[in-house]
Amino acid sequence: MTSTFDIYKGKKVLITGHTGFKGSWLSVWLKLLKADVYGLSLNIPTSPSNFEVSNLGEHISDNRLDITNFESTHNFISTLQPDFIFHLAAQPLVRQSYKDPLNTIMTNAIGTSNILNSINQISKSVTAVLITSDKVYDNKELERGYIENDRLGGKDPYSASKGMAELAIRTFFQSYFKESNSLVRIGIARAGNVIGGGDWAEDRIIADCVRSWSVGEKVKIRNPDSTRPWQHVLEPLSGYLTLGSNLYKSNQFNGESFNFGPKANQNYSVRELISQMKKHWADAQWVDCSQSKNDMPEANLLQLNCDKAFSKINWSPVLEFDETVKLTTIWYKNYYENPKSNFYEFTLNQIKEYINIAKQRFVNWTV
Repeated sequence: MTSTFDIYKGKKVLITGHTGFKGSWLSVWLKLLKADVYGLSLNIPTSPSNFEVSNLGEHISDNRLDITNFESTHNFISTLQPDFIFHLAAQPLVRQSYKDPLNTIMTNAIGTSNILNSINQISKSVTAVLITSDKVYDNKELERGYIENDRLGGKDPYSASKGMAELAIRTFFQSYFKESNSLVRIGIARAGNVIGGGDWAEDRIIADCVRSWSVGEKVKIRNPDSTRPWQHVLEPLSGYLTLGSNLYKSNQFNGESFNFGPKANQNYSVRELISQMKKHWADAQWVDCSQSKNDMPEANLLQLNCDKAFSKINWSPVLEFDETVKLTTIWYKNYYENPKSNFYEFTLNQIKEYINIAKQRFVNWTV
């Protein structure tokens, strides 16, 4: 896999949702690449959070803004004049979307539209990677992986909101950005079931586990036999960076969508995930609380086919399942045992470890 991330050096890079889980990791990685990083978020979504634990606000430009407000969003982007935008800001939780569907739709669909309209109204070359979700697909729980031109759907408000965002992206592309001389190049990135250190969001399996284990309690697990294509947060982020690099250099993939998922053999059950975590967390215990009448519908199987990313932009996942779980568990273990550690450096070192593994496995992998 060849990945030329040197193009980010010295560029103005805007990350929406930089206070979130993936956004905070992407911010650290882009700082490693010597980019000028500007973050834009409404708030810090959880406490604790990787953003706060890593003191990320001391390393990048930290800005607060509601992307559902077009005027504020446009004014910020117009003033900043970014070279790259990675749009991650979202209401990311399926179960929360049932409780507050309108806010989910406003944030994920209207917020994305405001980003696109803002880009359209500045006379500046911009490369934008817009992150949606693997849940945009009309999920029939097929064993084969979904490919980029499969039908989109959305049975729950979150999935529907991301599908709406994709319709908005395609509309803006077809209406304003598809010509070869367009100043704007955009790409859609789809990924899901991302794990890694620093995610304390509600109803996240890893977060639920470490919260309970850190105080010596058994964690309650819904649907332990549900399978997911687990991937470390750095896997899709490497995909986003690769897609951004390709879009910047050429308009060949302008307007296209790409799946970023783990290796095809990395579908594991929640039960197997916890079993692997227990190798790095002594006395970890759990209890099955399935069949709760209050549970809201959740898909049991959702797998992506990433052949397009492999063949078109030369991207490939790096980590095996045990490595993914180890990196994740060790991050949290260190947090609960050494809360005063320098977690910016700890996170940075895990990124460097990931890069070293990638270079060992893919001779042409460069940053």
